[in-house]
Amino acid sequence: MDYYRMISKRLSHSNWIFWIAFFIHLRYCHGDLSYSIPEEMKRGAVIGNLAKDLGLDARTLSVRKARIDSEGNRKHLCEIHLQTGDLVIAERIDREQLCGSRASCSIKYELVLENPLELHRITVQLQDINDNSPRFPEDEINFEIGESAVKGARFPLDEAHDSDIGRNGIQGYSLETNNYFILAVHSNSDGGKYSELVLDKELDREQQREVTLLLTASDGGAPQRSGTATIHVTVLDANDNLPVFSQPVYQVTLPENSPAGTVAVIVSAIDADEGANGEVTYYFSRISDEAARLFFIDKVSGEIKVIGPIDYEEESNYELRVQAKDGAGLASIAKVVIDITDVNDNAPVILIKSLNDQIPENAVPGTEVGIISVQDKDSDGNKQVRCAIQGNVPFKLNQSIKNYFSLVTTAELDREFLDDYNITITATDEGNPPLTSSKILHLSVSDINDNPPVFEEQSYSAYVTENNKPDSSVCSVTARDPDWRQNGTVFYSLLPSEVNGVPVSSYLSINGDTGVIHAVRPFDYEQFRSFKVQVVARDNGSPPLSSNVTVSVFITDENDNSPQILYPTPEGNSFMTEMVPKAALSGSLVSKVIAVDADSGQNAWLSYQIVKSTDPGLFTIGLHSGEIRAQRDISESDSMKQNLVISVKDNGQPSLSTTCAVYLLISDNLAEVPELKDMSYEESNSKLTSYLIIALVSVSTFFLTFIILIIAVRLCHRRKPRLLFDGAVAIPSAYLPPNYADIDGTGTLRSTYNYDAYMTTGSRTSDFKFVTSYNDNTLPSGTTLKRSPVDNSDCLNFTSLDFIENGSKCSTLIFDSDDLHC
Repeated sequence: MDYYRMISKRLSHSNWIFWIAFFIHLRYCHGDLSYSIPEEMKRGAVIGNLAKDLGLDARTLSVRKARIDSEGNRKHLCEIHLQTGDLVIAERIDREQLCGSRASCSIKYELVLENPLELHRITVQLQDINDNSPRFPEDEINFEIGESAVKGARFPLDEAHDSDIGRNGIQGYSLETNNYFILAVHSNSDGGKYSELVLDKELDREQQREVTLLLTASDGGAPQRSGTATIHVTVLDANDNLPVFSQPVYQVTLPENSPAGTVAVIVSAIDADEGANGEVTYYFSRISDEAARLFFIDKVSGEIKVIGPIDYEEESNYELRVQAKDGAGLASIAKVVIDITDVNDNAPVILIKSLNDQIPENAVPGTEVGIISVQDKDSDGNKQVRCAIQGNVPFKLNQSIKNYFSLVTTAELDREFLDDYNITITATDEGNPPLTSSKILHLSVSDINDNPPVFEEQSYSAYVTENNKPDSSVCSVTARDPDWRQNGTVFYSLLPSEVNGVPVSSYLSINGDTGVIHAVRPFDYEQFRSFKVQVVARDNGSPPLSSNVTVSVFITDENDNSPQILYPTPEGNSFMTEMVPKAALSGSLVSKVIAVDADSGQNAWLSYQIVKSTDPGLFTIGLHSGEIRAQRDISESDSMKQNLVISVKDNGQPSLSTTCAVYLLISDNLAEVPELKDMSYEESNSKLTSYLIIALVSVSTFFLTFIILIIAVRLCHRRKPRLLFDGAVAIPSAYLPPNYADIDGTGTLRSTYNYDAYMTTGSRTSDFKFVTSYNDNTLPSGTTLKRSPVDNSDCLNFTSLDFIENGSKCSTLIFDSDDLHC
């Protein structure tokens, strides 16, 4: 405002009204804004309010990223305040520096608004102020005028130059009062002023040889400015001819970037005088400061040469005034117009106006990523630009307004496939030859949680030895998630389920970070051998994604169970006695030890061994079958009572074993049972008598039956002695423990041995068991004594004795103290 007050003091009342109009906003014109301001305004002075003039809220400018772009290569002399919407002065503006002597001087900007993209042209007209004084090319003007010059002779004077224009330019000349000369002021066709020195009184060299005058040039500004030059007139003899140019106006074209020394034009003037009066020299009579730095005139030849860089983009036209002066000081003036032609010397410039360098991978095709502007300072066809993207990338450029392009996506992005792009944008003008420039944009693709964790294997199998330690590692699962950071961070958990009715968490736990599965407690192979659990891998995205995998846990056996003997039963204080016929031959099957092992595999492979016997050489046992056979023929000298201690050992590491006792009675007659009982229970003398009485009563009762049985047995052994004892010892199903149902070959109990009738001894009631087998060599137990139709011998072929009691058949005879019954 101080600056405006200063101007107002300098202006007349009528001029003040004119300057006030400079600060009035002009109008909208198809979205364009125009302002008019004086030059040399202070930095920060307000030109106008763009938001108000465009009918926008000032906050909208900030939201829509409003900015000012200048055309061409001009500096940013103005700027916008986004908070207020004011267009203000950014730097000092000198109209003469920007526009020289041109009458109209303006600065053109483009107001760019985004979302949506809008473009408004802004024109700021610069009005001249009187800040430059007139000045002459030379401080001293020398004339040599012959004394023969007649009154009214005219002598052109150097034209003063004032950088200001209009009324602020040169408005007149004045000459210091003298006796010989007056001043004539004229106007050029372009409105400029020039003066001539007019001889008002004839010169007399003998009276005054030199005349010194003061020439003043004044402008029309307020306050008025002026410049002076001294005119030094030397009176000579007559020189009545002026130099004459070959043409009044020289107009030439000069391509920009012409090298120094290039001759732009040659001016030529002829003086009809002879001698020194006819020698012509050339000078610039009026030239701007900018032109003076670019052009030089040879005083003798009249060649105007280039001495500085010629740039079409800086200035496209220069006007020069050339003076031709003869040796006597007479001169004439010609005008030189130099038009600069454009060459394609400026490559397009790619400017990034807006860029989102982080693009989410779920951005839909057509998403705007950025805005670029392509500018070329050349003109006409050299300024036309084509813009394209190099390479096969999912982006393209859409031209929107003028030389503005929108960079948009053309396809869906996948960060896991490619997480960043280097986009090369090339701009090519249509000059000859064309010029190209390029710019690389780096865009990164931001991650979204679009990939669930994927396990490295479709399923996992883990093998754990039973009796493992708690917290021991079972196996490890690994899932990969190609997403980034928290979207790719995987956590593991067990899917709730049950194993044998117990939550799986009672058996296993999993490390949520590493995926290592640990056993919570020891496993028992005999309880269960395998189970499955579902492991869930979940990422840390929002929302989280997950996937499952099945882990099959197989429990391997450990030799932790000793063999269990099923037959003979070890329960109670009773013992079981097998009867062996006295006529048994070598190899006859007399009994069988049946044992099982709760383990599996080689841990359940059992071997049998006699560790102690009454007669070591009489019986042998099958190593793996447990069958007890006569090792040699039984003789009369062998002890009736044979006790064997059998060791059953498994094949584990280390092996476990169990022992049992087998009692064998070598006898063909049940009458010998008391003797057996006497031998078996010598320690019970108190009960011996009662046992003998029971035995005698039983023998008496069934004497005839036993006689028939003994005779039949003796006859059978003579002809076919092995018939009765080829079968295997049976074990009732009641002896099988509940956890030995698996007898399919992987266990230890063979299904080929089945028994349905027996007689036992070994309890204090001395039970006898007659054994029958279901071998192919024997008959079912329900058959009776028959003579074989094909056998001519007297041997009875039978497999069992049928005892009848109360009309019913029984297979077990029990001797007690009173009676023998079924």
